[in-house]
Amino acid sequence: MKKSWLIIGGIVFFILILIFWFTGTRNGFVTKEENIKAQLGQLNNVYQQRLDLIPNLVATVQGSAAAERQTLDEVIGARSKATGVTLTQDALKDPQAFANFQKLQDNVSSAISRLLVTVEKYPDLKSQANFSTLMSQIEGQESRVRIERNRYNDNVNDYNRSIRVFPSSIIAGMSGFTPYQYFQAAAGAENAPKVNFPGSTAPEAPSTAPASPAPEKGPARPSGK
Repeated sequence: MKKSWLIIGGIVFFILILIFWFTGTRNGFVTKEENIKAQLGQLNNVYQQRLDLIPNLVATVQGSAAAERQTLDEVIGARSKATGVTLTQDALKDPQAFANFQKLQDNVSSAISRLLVTVEKYPDLKSQANFSTLMSQIEGQESRVRIERNRYNDNVNDYNRSIRVFPSSIIAGMSGFTPYQYFQAAAGAENAPKVNFPGSTAPEAPSTAPASPAPEKGPARPSGK
């Protein structure tokens, strides 16, 4: 009789351990996922702040220099396409929607870089206090975008690894936890933008770009997930 109670007690104890392990592991996934959501909100915030600065930058350049109309149009067009497009939680797990969002934001970064290179031709514009302030704010926002994207990738890397490691991957599969997408560095992002002014040719920086984009941080999203 005593032996039977010991066996029953052992089974109950084992079941309780499984329940605590399942609950703790699942709660860990929820916490990591919430961190990703919080970082998503911060990322959308810095993207919007950057978009809000662009109209003032364009207006300042238009009013002070005969800059290339094409370059200004590129900035205006890139901002127009990106305005109002935020990265939703659903898009974080949709490779196509995620790639489309990143392309829009990378186009904004590229257009801004080209505009700032263009104004190098106008020393008077660069010496103006309001333009210098705007330029500093834009550069600060670009830096914040990179920082927040890297933080997002760090959170995703932590979460994605945790749901793939055995045996916690069993709980992830049972509970419907699936991987998130990573931000990737834009192709050629390490090269200085090239702008040709009317009647002159801007020197080209030596190309060291790889054939394909490399991830900013974190491993590439595993296939089949």
